Amino acid sequence: MKLKLNIVGLLAMGILAAPVIFTSCSEDAMDKINENVNKPTDVQAKFVLTDVITRTAFYNVGGDFNTYLSTYVEHEVGVFNQTWNAEHRTNEPSAASTFNNTWGNMYFALRDARIVIEKCSEGGPQAGNYTTLGMGQVMAAYNLALLTDMFGDVPYSEGFKPLEIKNPKLDKQQELYKQVIAYLDAAIVNLPKGDTHASGAAGGQDILFNGNSAKWLKFAYGLKARYGMRLLNVTSNKSAALNEVISNVDKSFASAADEAKFTQYSKTNLNPLFDFQWSRDGLAASKSLADKMIGRKDPRLVRDFFTPQNSKTGVWKQVNDIASNAASYNLLAPNGESEQVQYQYLTSTFVFSQTAPTQLLSYHELLFLKAEAMQRLGQGAATVEPVLKQAVVASIANSEVSVDAALAAPTVAANGTMVETSNKITSAAASDYFDNNVRPLFQANPLKEIANQKYLAFFGASGESTEMYNDIRRWKANGENFVELKNPGKFPLRLPYGNDDTTTNPNVQAAYGDGQYVYTENVWWAGGKR
Repeated sequence: MKLKLNIVGLLAMGILAAPVIFTSCSEDAMDKINENVNKPTDVQAKFVLTDVITRTAFYNVGGDFNTYLSTYVEHEVGVFNQTWNAEHRTNEPSAASTFNNTWGNMYFALRDARIVIEKCSEGGPQAGNYTTLGMGQVMAAYNLALLTDMFGDVPYSEGFKPLEIKNPKLDKQQELYKQVIAYLDAAIVNLPKGDTHASGAAGGQDILFNGNSAKWLKFAYGLKARYGMRLLNVTSNKSAALNEVISNVDKSFASAADEAKFTQYSKTNLNPLFDFQWSRDGLAASKSLADKMIGRKDPRLVRDFFTPQNSKTGVWKQVNDIASNAASYNLLAPNGESEQVQYQYLTSTFVFSQTAPTQLLSYHELLFLKAEAMQRLGQGAATVEPVLKQAVVASIANSEVSVDAALAAPTVAANGTMVETSNKITSAAASDYFDNNVRPLFQANPLKEIANQKYLAFFGASGESTEMYNDIRRWKANGENFVELKNPGKFPLRLPYGNDDTTTNPNVQAAYGDGQYVYTENVWWAGGKR
């Protein structure tokens, strides 16, 4: 991996261990030339942790991955420039430049998570800070899994020794997932032990849980549930794996109050989906998604779409007649066949959700995992159905958070008016929707409806299109085309390596080739070889 490390990063990794010798300047005054007194040479682990969490949420989960993947899974439609190219499978899905920034950010996040681990491990300068160590291990597991989920085999074991190994090898995804699980298992041991070093606990520097080790422990168990399901197709004892998924969910979040969501967005710190759309206007409302909602009479249909701004009046208006008005329906963007045009199609509500949180792991995701695992084990409808209902109600509540964020977006309000034409979906309304509309579909085809409800749940401003991309590939690998996608173009099975390495590391360059492998080669856990 080509890392652009500054001196602080190199020092923190222990790479610059040798003393610097000046042969011509020996006086104290000369020694201080070019010294930046405001740039420390070492940083406590808890301060590094803050950056890891921020980078993971904003750049890695909610950033370019989510933007492009939202078009691949048809939560959104690309209608301009890069996203139009991606929508029409022109260059972007296979180009090494498309995800290069996120490719680099993934390694920066991993590097910093490893710094936290090194500092707080035995022999490190903050040994005894076990809880902070566990936090670093959870974040290392999260980013390593995300990296290999997107790209397959990647440099890792040799990827953090830039002065020793210039061209690190690619590690197999199977081996990388062993490391992911090892990180989580170690975190589960370390998180309850507390922080005993004089530097103190993470406290407010932990911008996910404010130093709450119990919630971090739940986060770790929840990730084990996610990855247990991810690896189901390559697991020999599937029944044992599914039972473990259920067990890990039961040890994880008990409500939405526990979930791992990044909430640090504001008028100036923008939700990444909003940031992209406000500056690029490259996304429009997906016709195939709306069709799924129409078929279910989903109440989110009247909450989740807006007209483009009228340049004369400065007004955006919520559209609540898509199912009944042909003129409104025809303003949905056709998947894979959209025109390259701005301000013509409807847009999703969520592209306006300026302050909506990014979900690293949501409560509703865990419930969907549990429902799927129970159904695959053959447990009866009387057992599975209440879990699925709870998942649907929780997911609608989460979408309402993003709708509220859109309606109150300060930047949007400063540039026009948003007109709300529908009522908030209450938990009672969500429950009625399940009883009347979802239950019959679940009874007819349980796994398919679990998948489709999860698909609808992950539509939004929370960054969950990234995880839906993993689910769709997992289901496809098992021959389960639960979620019908309408784009006539080839479905990308993975993402292309970043050009920082396709141009500098012969190992990555050879694996990348001309980039067309993204359409033909599954990752290992989806039945591929790399």
